[in-house]
Amino acid sequence: MQQYTWFTTRWSTWMILAIFSFCVFFYGFTIPVPATSGENVIIEVKQGMTSDQIARMLYNRGLISSPGMFQLVAKWKGLGSSLQAGEYAIQRGATVTRIVDMMAKGETNYLQLTIPEGYTVNQIAKLIENKHIGSGAKFKELARKVPSDYDYMNGTSSSVVYAVEGFLFPDTYKLSKGITEEELIAMLTRQFDEKFTPEMRAQATAMGLSTREVIILASLVEKEAQVEADRPVIAGVFLNRLKQDMPLQSCATIQYILGYPKEELSVEDTEIASPFNTYLHRGLPPGPIANPGIASIRAVLHPTVTDYLYFVADKQGAHHFSRTYEEHLAEIEKVRN
Repeated sequence: MQQYTWFTTRWSTWMILAIFSFCVFFYGFTIPVPATSGENVIIEVKQGMTSDQIARMLYNRGLISSPGMFQLVAKWKGLGSSLQAGEYAIQRGATVTRIVDMMAKGETNYLQLTIPEGYTVNQIAKLIENKHIGSGAKFKELARKVPSDYDYMNGTSSSVVYAVEGFLFPDTYKLSKGITEEELIAMLTRQFDEKFTPEMRAQATAMGLSTREVIILASLVEKEAQVEADRPVIAGVFLNRLKQDMPLQSCATIQYILGYPKEELSVEDTEIASPFNTYLHRGLPPGPIANPGIASIRAVLHPTVTDYLYFVADKQGAHHFSRTYEEHLAEIEKVRN
């Protein structure tokens, strides 16, 4: 009888402790820190932060009542190592489980947009449409005009469809939710204006080139080069041909006219009537054919000095350079075999 009483008492004690522990867990798991409804707190989770560091930051900002509970929930959900870096807008009163889920899913306070080097206005428009950032059609409509602060972007040819082509700087951007297409174009062109430094402008002037001419050349380099080391050499070839009044004969300009990267151009392709056809017309095309990255811009401003006038790409994307047309034909045979 006494043994039964002892067992019952011990079992009851364990039950009480278990229920108490569950209540504590349930409270921390579901009950938020009391706060003003709707108030958001912006926090930044930096790359490499541990769940412990994140928990303490949240606790110090008054968003959770216990750092240990945050780690416990993250571990229980199997998300302790899946919390993503970024800026978060956390509503005061959010439960621990909601905060953990936000960070595991990367529900940041902004939209992230990465524009690759060499993208055109059309490609960027499609990108923002696919990411539900804005209307591609509206973006393209606005891209026909240059923002008033950047007169150097203006061209003189009516054949240029998008006035800001070439000046939408490729980069990764943090966008506020609800950003307009007009604000996005302003952001991208402003980034270009900042990245194209006074030193770069001075170098362009020393070379006898306008900012617009540098970007036209850089866009050709961007679309032609597939190997990083080739960029300044290709830029040097284009500059050499311009000095000798030779047509640039850039395949990239034909692909721009066609609207897609055709792998093998035909003779007929190189005879398409267009101001952008650098096989038919000497000098630079009337505008950039893409939005070049900083590496291609630097390549134009600091080209490799050679006497090369020709180049051809092999199947791996590396370019082979030549001084004479005869050497060029021989290189073509090599890369084809």
